[in-house]
Amino acid sequence: MLATWKYRIRDTFIQRLDPRTRMIFMFCIIFALTIPDIWDYRIIFPLLLVSLTLYFLARIAWKDIKRAWYFIFIMVFFIVGLNGMLSGRGGPSTVTSVYSPVVFYVPLMIPGLHWGWMIPVTISKLWFAVVQISRMICMATLALPIPYTTDPNIYGTAFRQMGASDNVSFTMDLAFRFLPTFARDFTITVDAQRARGYEMEALQGGVVARLRRLAPLIIPVTMQSTVTGEEVIDAMDLRAFGTNPRTWLKVLHYAFRDYAMLSFGVFIFINCCILKWVFGIGGFIVPDFFTQLFI
Repeated sequence: MLATWKYRIRDTFIQRLDPRTRMIFMFCIIFALTIPDIWDYRIIFPLLLVSLTLYFLARIAWKDIKRAWYFIFIMVFFIVGLNGMLSGRGGPSTVTSVYSPVVFYVPLMIPGLHWGWMIPVTISKLWFAVVQISRMICMATLALPIPYTTDPNIYGTAFRQMGASDNVSFTMDLAFRFLPTFARDFTITVDAQRARGYEMEALQGGVVARLRRLAPLIIPVTMQSTVTGEEVIDAMDLRAFGTNPRTWLKVLHYAFRDYAMLSFGVFIFINCCILKWVFGIGGFIVPDFFTQLFI
């Protein structure tokens, strides 16, 4: 049996929107953020504010979504943020090529040796890290509420009515259910092994030793995922999936609020294109107020 995310019926503006509207709006914001050479905080920060507003309108309980946010924070702050702060790579050349005052140095030592080097962290690198983190959080706050506030029974319907084929629509439906199904199987396996005396806290030693002790968890979860996949394939074959165009039980209809949100998303994307390619606004700049903090 396939599991779903912690979806609950909420009488909110976000949940009353058509799921196609939310996906198209999300793509409009993501495309606006990923326009080549868009690094200006005057564009990214307002988009982040819009994303946070929509996120809080979804009214998702923290206990339901905290694990997802923990993972996002680790990925964003410790990978994107540190990379931007230490190297300044992944952005415009002005981050590292233009002179910027050094705020502090980070010592980098090579394990096993007694020497290393000092990495300068400049004001431009710090601001670039802030901009990159804001960009990623903006995308996450738009995408993360979708599985928690969308009825799992209309995943496939939404993609089908967006123009995708039956195969693609059903594939996306299964993809949305994969992670919660995997998490459920892993939790069941952990509880079963603990009931048999297996100690999770005893995972000590090197990498190889830890992998060996994780075998009682990894192998059953992998096998269960394989069996679940085979069951889904058999069920689809028994229903002759793919032989003819299928019908979908639910039919989605746009309302006025959907047209308003779609217009807003397109408006944002077009304005970002105009700012970049007509007025030349969007390059990386360090604001004076940020520079004054370290001078």
